[in-house]
Amino acid sequence: MNAKAHLAPVSWRRMICAVEKVRDRLLRAAKALEDSGIPYAVVGGNAVAAWVSRVDEAAVRNTRDVDILLRRADLSVATQSLEAAGFVYRRVASLGQPVGLDLFLDGPTASARDAVHVVFASERVRPDSPIPSPDVTESEPAAHFRLVKLEGLVRMKLAAFRDKDRTHLRDLIEVGLIGSSMLDAVPRALQERLRLLLDTPEG
Repeated sequence: MNAKAHLAPVSWRRMICAVEKVRDRLLRAAKALEDSGIPYAVVGGNAVAAWVSRVDEAAVRNTRDVDILLRRADLSVATQSLEAAGFVYRRVASLGQPVGLDLFLDGPTASARDAVHVVFASERVRPDSPIPSPDVTESEPAAHFRLVKLEGLVRMKLAAFRDKDRTHLRDLIEVGLIGSSMLDAVPRALQERLRLLLDTPEG
């Protein structure tokens, strides 16, 4: 353990509060975009949780990230809507990335951990990404927000393929949302990554 880390008492309330803050941030951002008629979709870990919950609530994995898919052309009007809802737009440097990250802090004193992260639709997240992100039209209505469709989510996770992306994909495999039948539905550049996960579901 880092000697400089300050440990607060273990508290169920703190644990529950952390989850509720992420949920509240997601719902407030989605409502602001919906009310302004801005096309968007929830992606990332919350999208994985939403899909997994449709099969097995007990298999849902909490996430601190709120990731929203937006068209770059809509960023200006989205900024107005989200700032009216209490968010603060920032463009921040990203380690190892040639371009910065666009995000909306949850208030003027919030950190980047407490933010809505923007993923631009139909663009590559990184210059070396094998495919671009889906368009916002590749989504469907959920109870309180628009949700990226499963196939688009799988492509995004395969394209990123970080540790957490592989974990999310294994969650989808575990509940039966991804199987070998999806191999033909993903681009050839991603098929080997998906086959690897299907062949080694335990990591």
